[in-house]
Amino acid sequence: MDNDDALGARLDRQERPPERRPIPQRIPETRPPLLGDWFIYLSIVVLVCGVVAITALNLGQTLDAPLVRLPLLLAGGLLLVLAADATLRVWRSAWAWLPIDRGRGLFRFVWTAVLLLTLLATGVGLLFLLTA
Repeated sequence: MDNDDALGARLDRQERPPERRPIPQRIPETRPPLLGDWFIYLSIVVLVCGVVAITALNLGQTLDAPLVRLPLLLAGGLLLVLAADATLRVWRSAWAWLPIDRGRGLFRFVWTAVLLLTLLATGVGLLFLLTA
């Protein structure tokens, strides 16, 4: 028996590793998102309001000027709604991923915590803006 035959016989007797299912890249949502396609459009409004307010502040307006206050109030209110919707979507996603890929599910819980902090910071910012 030459070396090639001995190697082939040894490899034929090795146990095959268990089949691993590929992990999906996405999980379909079972419940539709609350804002749906409006999420993107409302995010654009928040972005434009922020640009207007920051530009006005850079050009010398004060925080109580209507050109600063009105866009910030609109953006802050929309940001609260958007962050709440995103938090709910990521929370649902985390629970959907846990049985499939525990790491991805746990990472989405971290996202949920960050979004909750965003909600808190936005609320505090709006309170500051209303009392200033």
